[in-house]
Amino acid sequence: MGLPRNPNSRSADYLDGMLGDSGKSSKWRPQKSTSARLVTLLTCLQFAFAVYATFLLYYMSPSIDLRTPKPDFAWASRIAQQWKHYIIPPHVVTRYQESASNLVLEPQPMISTPSEVCEHEKIEFEQKKSNDALMIKIKRELYDQVRDFQAKNSGTESLTELMSMKSKWDMSSPQKIPKVTVILNHFKRKTLCSQLDSLLHQTLPFHHVWVLSFGSPNELGLKRIVESYNDTRISFISSSYDFKYYGRFQMALQTEADLVYILDDDMIPGTKMLQILSHVAGTDKYKNSVLGSIGRILPFRQKDFTFPSYRKFRSKEAGLYLPDPAYDITVDKIVQVDFLSSSWFLSAELVKTLFIETPFTFMTGEDLHLSYQLQKYRNAGSFVLPVDPKDKETWGDSEHRLAYVSETTVIFKDVVTVRDDQWWRALSTGYITQWAAMNPQKIDALFYAHTIEEVKALGPLLEKFRSTVGKKAYIVVPGGGFCSCEEATSALHWPKTVCRERRFKIFDLGVGALSGISNSEVPVVQAVYASMKGLIKVHNPSVVITVDDIDSNVRKALKMATESNSNSSTLVHLPRSSITKVLWMADLRSTALPNWNRMRVSVNIITQNRVNSLTRLLKSLKDAYYLGDEVPISFNMDSRVDEPTLKLVKTFDWPHGPKTLRRRIIQGGLIRAVSESWYPSSDDDFGLLLEDDIEVSPYYYLWIKYALLSYHYDPQVSLPELSSISLYTPRLVEVVKERPKWNATDYFKRIHPNTPYLHQLPCSWGAVFFPKHWREFYVYMNMRFTEDAKQNPVQIPKSRTNGWQASWKKFLIDMMYLRGYVSLYPNFPNQMSFSTNHMEPGAHISAKDNVVRHNKTDFEVPLLKDDFKTYLPNGKMPSASKLPSLNLFNQAVSLKGLKSAGSKLRQDVLNCTVTEVVVVDHETGLPSRCATF
Repeated sequence: MGLPRNPNSRSADYLDGMLGDSGKSSKWRPQKSTSARLVTLLTCLQFAFAVYATFLLYYMSPSIDLRTPKPDFAWASRIAQQWKHYIIPPHVVTRYQESASNLVLEPQPMISTPSEVCEHEKIEFEQKKSNDALMIKIKRELYDQVRDFQAKNSGTESLTELMSMKSKWDMSSPQKIPKVTVILNHFKRKTLCSQLDSLLHQTLPFHHVWVLSFGSPNELGLKRIVESYNDTRISFISSSYDFKYYGRFQMALQTEADLVYILDDDMIPGTKMLQILSHVAGTDKYKNSVLGSIGRILPFRQKDFTFPSYRKFRSKEAGLYLPDPAYDITVDKIVQVDFLSSSWFLSAELVKTLFIETPFTFMTGEDLHLSYQLQKYRNAGSFVLPVDPKDKETWGDSEHRLAYVSETTVIFKDVVTVRDDQWWRALSTGYITQWAAMNPQKIDALFYAHTIEEVKALGPLLEKFRSTVGKKAYIVVPGGGFCSCEEATSALHWPKTVCRERRFKIFDLGVGALSGISNSEVPVVQAVYASMKGLIKVHNPSVVITVDDIDSNVRKALKMATESNSNSSTLVHLPRSSITKVLWMADLRSTALPNWNRMRVSVNIITQNRVNSLTRLLKSLKDAYYLGDEVPISFNMDSRVDEPTLKLVKTFDWPHGPKTLRRRIIQGGLIRAVSESWYPSSDDDFGLLLEDDIEVSPYYYLWIKYALLSYHYDPQVSLPELSSISLYTPRLVEVVKERPKWNATDYFKRIHPNTPYLHQLPCSWGAVFFPKHWREFYVYMNMRFTEDAKQNPVQIPKSRTNGWQASWKKFLIDMMYLRGYVSLYPNFPNQMSFSTNHMEPGAHISAKDNVVRHNKTDFEVPLLKDDFKTYLPNGKMPSASKLPSLNLFNQAVSLKGLKSAGSKLRQDVLNCTVTEVVVVDHETGLPSRCATF
């Protein structure tokens, strides 16, 4: 450092003399001593300046991380200026100046002042104001609706209320003053000086200001402006490549500040904005949010169920721009919006969220993408802050007219089209907009297919839902390299225009935007979960339906997404082979569908020594459709069970659930074997009781499930009298002595020949019993059981059951008769049923003490081998109110009439009047009181 020496110069001679040895004349000694000290001081000063310059150049190097604070060396310059006159005598300076006048030096650039380099936009027009009365009314009404909704659901605060909230950043101590990095992105507008002037006068000082110039034609001018402020906290960062709108957010990833404030070049914040924004960002309510001064509420659905462009003119459904001076709409209370424009204030940590998914495009739409990603992956909202209309220093946009100077590209038609596609894609992949929040949807089914084969498999059930009056169902595909919307519509034979319509029908998640070429399952699971969680929350499906062999990781994502919905959506996994067998699912009420997985039906087999019969039963059970449900099976064997039966039950493989074996120590007989074969563990535990000479239809489980969902699990249906569901259709009136033949199809032909019906007679040849009524039956049987049937106090008039002795069914008939309970029976042509009795020798049939002779043709009925839905009235289960009911003797009697007949006997365990029936505690089955019916 310093000037180069010239041996021919006068200055050099003078310095040589000052540095001469001590052998010179003594008269010069004082001068030499003074000169030596001067040289020493000059050397030290030169060294200090060398160190200063080294550090300064080091910190100015572009290789240095901008996040490292630059030290302020202005103090060194000031000291050097003050000490110059004391350290270097004026005559020395003069001689140096004379010597320097003969040197050729590089010209040093002069640092200008802001006043010399600053330019300002000329605004020679007034703020635009609309005089369209209709539009003013439309916008005002919609804004009031939004504000009222948010006030009721989440609460809204004025600026004063916000500033009175407890905040992490309240400036009460140095530790509570946040570090804020401000990022200014400039291209053409002449607003940099106005922005910097405002930032330098903020009531909360900024930590850093980064001025970005990416591909700007004004790069040199912007750089001169930054240099003119001569503030080490303000940095200029430029690139000849235009990183567009995402570049500033990529730069924000580099900051180590607590908070980031990103501003468009048309935003001049008031001097109180940093303090206001920081305070609000430090509150518990808004700490997980992005804050700004301008925002937009996306379109609402129109009457034709489509969504308009967000720039559609004279349309209430086009949404809102807030605040909107054109319609005299100001924000006096904080308002949640769908995305922010022109400025974003958020924690540095939240900025990372913008880049979880690849944006729809890098050319525009970073504002929407940020808000969408923050909500999707951080559950973070976007809010426009209120202002004090009397204090412009509280405004984030103190000169809104700048938006109309060098207007942005969002007004151009092609850009509007791209942005429309972008927000529709966001809404289609789970973005909960203000419209969605204000207008909760309710659909019946949301299908998810991960591959084109799964689309084809689910197609019939999807079409059944969509073609059923009053039903709504949509399908979701992952997109990307898995299954695109176009592929799915082709498989479903839908027009491909469906993929371009802004109408709910099919959703393409665009999973490839997140997973890319990754070999990991994590991105796929994350994308499916995050998108489905939003879609389920927006549309509130009663059920989410997919195939049961779907990818295991996607299955987990769907499970998590469904369970996240507080409105009780149920995830249903259907085996592909069963999908066409459950088209009746679309006929269930939306209130019943969420209970699809709630029931648990167990198969309980009573067996002893009929191994061939048992083999036939097990084969029929194994061949049935179970819809992917877990169905436990138990074998209940008496003490005299034979060896072949033991071997069979031990080796039998049951793929649908756990298998349990029970064997009695002491022979109990059929009455104990059946009644003790099952006891409910909960109110959703249903028991199917089967003796081993029964055989079932492949559709038996579908009948049980359909009936339970229609008449037991539908909150809109009240049928407390229903105590069991029969698989069998009787051909005889078995409680009458003559046992006449009976055909339900002929009997109900005036109503509908194949209507299901309610019957007071329980079925012992294949029936599902309800948990509450079975507990009740246990207690009743315990109180009434006698070895001698004649001692039983219940004697039903004209019923041959009065003489039955070793029958559990006799006690169940008595209880059902006394209390007016019924069982649901199928009714199909030729008395086809879901179970049949082969009438093989056993405890009753062909027993020595049984005087009744049984004709096999009176009991053995054909099994249903095809879909039973087509036989039902109008192809579906009739409403509960339309089910005909029969008494014990196959006579048509109303449910109230059945109760009346039972109460008149006055033979129940409690002494009730003729207008009362016994009411029990369903938890224990114990009788509690009498109640009028």
